[in-house]
Amino acid sequence: MSLRPHTEGEANTSAARAAYAAGHAHPAEADLLRRDAGAFLHQSLSSPCVATIARAEGIWIEDLAGRRYMDFHGNSVHHIGYGHPRLIAAIKDQLDTLSFAPRRFSCEPAVALAEALAARAPGDLGKVLFTTGGSDAVEVALKLARAATGRFKTLSFWDAFHGAGFGAAGVGGEATFRSGIAGPLVPGAEHVAPWAPRDCPYGTDSLEASARACAKMIDYVLGRDGDYAAFIAEPMRATPLVPAPGFWAEVRAACDRHGTLLIFDEIPTGLGKTGRFFSHEHDGVVPDILVLGKALGGGVLPIAAAIARRDLDVAGDYAIGHYTHEKNPVTARAALTTLQIIDDEDLVARAAELGAHAMDRLGALSACPLVGGIRGRGLMIGVEIVTPDGMADPATAERIYYRCLAEGLSFKVSAGNILTLSPPLVIARADLDRALDIVTAAVQAEATP
Repeated sequence: MSLRPHTEGEANTSAARAAYAAGHAHPAEADLLRRDAGAFLHQSLSSPCVATIARAEGIWIEDLAGRRYMDFHGNSVHHIGYGHPRLIAAIKDQLDTLSFAPRRFSCEPAVALAEALAARAPGDLGKVLFTTGGSDAVEVALKLARAATGRFKTLSFWDAFHGAGFGAAGVGGEATFRSGIAGPLVPGAEHVAPWAPRDCPYGTDSLEASARACAKMIDYVLGRDGDYAAFIAEPMRATPLVPAPGFWAEVRAACDRHGTLLIFDEIPTGLGKTGRFFSHEHDGVVPDILVLGKALGGGVLPIAAAIARRDLDVAGDYAIGHYTHEKNPVTARAALTTLQIIDDEDLVARAAELGAHAMDRLGALSACPLVGGIRGRGLMIGVEIVTPDGMADPATAERIYYRCLAEGLSFKVSAGNILTLSPPLVIARADLDRALDIVTAAVQAEATP
């Protein structure tokens, strides 16, 4: 576990972090942290660490000192909770049956998983390729778009995150994954301002106006040169930020006008998190290529997928993926079992129900002067922390984060000032209420002179 608030570009040297770490230091953790700092390359948001993790089960993580935290971050992998017994049993059984498949050999778990994803995908999305991570799956989608269109340019949002590989970071626009790297990442990667820039307060008329202007700009840019292979974006930004009504319909129409493929990155938002199996279902728009990852492996094994329209299966003479574990039976079994658990435990409907409950509970915070807005879909919820004049307030958001961490709740601070609450879909209502109480108390404490 890391005690960072997981804020993009956060330097991990704040007074709030230092105070928390000093008050929660434990001898059991010191040696492992020292070894960790000596063994790993240091990088933003990852290393060096300032805390440890010893166990993870359900919604809980526990450090070496025995402190337990409800995990409302989980790197977006823990939809079915940590260590789901049914998933662990399925993985163990698969290890005993078939532990690996060379790429040119077919195996039942991989084919069954590809068929299951194609059956769930909308429209004619029916051809699949697996990778070991979301960044790689994004790059498969980009390669396929180039092969299918004969074009090389891509369009995406500034501030977006689509992975850490050169191609994925190139179409991403988040500074943390672009700064410090000399020279261009990939040619032809163009960006437009996001439909809700960071200085646009949520819940205002200016937000919808920004979305309309953004859709028009996308249409203009795609048509200006006419050589864009793809437009890639998260259908719901994981900050989180819900798109304005009609926005994606306008973007879909623009892509169709200009022969540009629409790629939806649902790596953090798919598989039921927003109360629909795919988050783009809320907007009634079907992409040409869909990318999934993170929670697909059930919070145990890494696996991601690119799902494309059947008529885009045009790259048979090229190697657009070619991953050693492309049809790994163990990771495929983990993903297939995860899908079955989501179905059998009705977790998509549960996310919608508990998400509505959480939004109602947090509604009382709307009157707090520190809160600029509360937004979300399903169990992906954001609380915007602002100054009295409505501007983003990262310092206060960070202090709220450490107040919550001290009470046993971990989450992410997105875009500098958004408390991002993303619990597992299996969370009990009582635990969700306890977490919401912790957040409400921390925000109100910061608002009290």
